[in-house]
Formats: sequence, C-alpha cells, structure tokens
Amino acid sequence: MEEKESRQEPQKQQSVGYKRYSSRRKRYHHKPNQSNQSERIKSSFKKISVVIPLYNEEESIVPLSHELRKALSRININYEVILIDDGSTDSSLQKLKEVTKTDNRFRFLSFRKNYGKSAALQVGFKAATGDAVVTMDADLQDDPQEIHNLLKKLEEGFDLCSGWKKKRQDPFIKKISSKFFNFVTRVISGIKIHDFNCGLKAYRKEVVENVKVYGELHRYIPVLAKWQGYSITEVPVMHHQRRYGKTKFGISRFFKGFIDLLTVTFVTRYIKRPMHFFGFLGALAFLVGIIILGYLTVLWVQGHSLSNRPMIFLGMLLIIVGVQLFAVGLLGEVIVHNAMDDREYVIKDKS
Repeated sequence: MEEKESRQEPQKQQSVGYKRYSSRRKRYHHKPNQSNQSERIKSSFKKISVVIPLYNEEESIVPLSHELRKALSRININYEVILIDDGSTDSSLQKLKEVTKTDNRFRFLSFRKNYGKSAALQVGFKAATGDAVVTMDADLQDDPQEIHNLLKKLEEGFDLCSGWKKKRQDPFIKKISSKFFNFVTRVISGIKIHDFNCGLKAYRKEVVENVKVYGELHRYIPVLAKWQGYSITEVPVMHHQRRYGKTKFGISRFFKGFIDLLTVTFVTRYIKRPMHFFGFLGALAFLVGIIILGYLTVLWVQGHSLSNRPMIFLGMLLIIVGVQLFAVGLLGEVIVHNAMDDREYVIKDKS
C-alpha cells in the first residue's frame, strides 16, 4: 500500500503542474474562433517571411517558435521564419540553434555584437525570400495569431500594414511616452496611424526592398515607406504582458527617437531639394538681419548713438548666418544634381 501511494504521488504533482501550465497558457494566449481553428485560411501570397530581431530573449525563443508554428499552420501558405540575434550575451544563440535544428523553415543569423534593431531588420529583409514579409518582436507581447489579420490588409491592396496596440500591456510611463511620441510623429509626418513603433507589421516584398533602415530609423518605417509612395494602413492587434526577460525601453531611447524624427523629416522631405530647407532658413535669417540693421540705420541718421545697441551685432550675425545657410543649400543642390540616379525612383507598374 505504501508503494502504491508513493507511485501515485508524482502523478498527482505532475497533473497539478500541467494544470498550472495550461491555465497560464489560457490566460496568456488570444483564442481564435472555433471555426478558424478547424479551417485553414487561404492566402493570395505564395510565401511569407517572418523576420524577428531579438536581443537577450533566451526564455521566449522556444515558446515563440511553438506559437509561430501554431499560428502559421492555420494559413494555407509556405513560410519561413528568420530570427536575427543582435549580439545577445545570454544563451539566445544556443536556443536558436536548437529551434532551427528541428525545423528547416526556421533560420537564424547572429551578429558578433549589438548593432541595433534597425540593422537586424535590414539584414532580415535582405534574407527574406517571401513575397510578403512580417516583422514582430521576440518577447511574445506580439501575438502571432494576428499575422493573418495583417496579411488580409495587404490582400485588400495596401503595401504596408502596421499593428496598433490599442490596449497596451505596458507600464504607465511607457504608455504615456508612447502616446506622446506617436502624436508628435503623426503631426510632423502627416500619416494618420496610431502606433508607428509597433513591432508587428506586414509588408509587400517590394517595400522592404526599397526602404532602407539604419541607425534607429526602424521606428519610422511607415514614414519612409509613405515617402516612397506606398500605401499605409493599420489594424488593431492583441498585445500581451511581457512574461520573459526585461524590457529594452529606456529614457535615452525616448530622446533619440525625436532626434531620429528630425532626421526622417529632413530625409523624406528635403533630401532631393536641400535648397528648399537651407535656402528658406538662410533667406529668413538674412531678411531679419537686414530689417534690424535698417532700423538701426534710421536711428543713426536721426542722430541716435549706436554704441550701446547690442542689436547691431544680432543683425550682423543673422546676415552672416543667412548667407552661410544659403551657400549650404546651393552646395547641397550641386551634390544632389551630380548624384541623381534613375534607380532611386520606385516604379509601381509598367507595360
């Protein structure tokens, strides 16, 4: 009797552990409809590539691969998953080798050091062979079940579909800073979407072939794509709480984001017409300087002393700065003229 009881005890413990595990999965994962579980979804794309940059995500890699297989098995399409290890210092690379060894649809690339998310995405875009490309983060806050909804928007005719984390499962500070960041980006760029930095996005292959991301410009891929003439849309997506690892968000990234926004604004609007930017600022500074000196000249003619008028130095400075900005604009126009290449124009269709 004692032996039977001792044999039964591990079974009880195992069943309790399994119940805990299954209950966590039920709470965490977004359940699709029963009809969608039994039916495979048709897609007009022949193959999709899922590009996932990651940095120190050793705990989430294996669960992520399971969730991806489950979500992509619902879609009647060939697929590949490209995982980009951005110089992780934990055992992420070992986990990637384990996952790719058991499934040849999973591939990985590993950087020797941390180059940043933009570099990882750019390398993943070059390696992608699908006619549609989906990007997502590796921490499982993005739900792989949403891939189908993103692809549906592409099938409607859009070139890029961005996820919108309508109900964010993030700390309060990150929520507020993200709303402010997206508001400013929306106002400056003129693109009416709510979440520019959502990792969950879907692109037609030609978009990732023509949009170049570097530095920290991955936040502004919709802006860069819109400048190239591609159509942009968004769709609300499920967002989960972070269960593995630590967030990579920091206050320094918040300020870097706005510096990059200025870069993107200049690159998208004035890179081919620098005189419109520098020439306008130069002409404005020169005009204000002339007005100030003209006013002071009238006072001098009327007999007023200018020895105690520091405004004269401001007028002279504005004129000098205006001339310099105007000269920079002219030099920029010369450089653009000599570097013009027909390959920079994106062709939508041809006969």
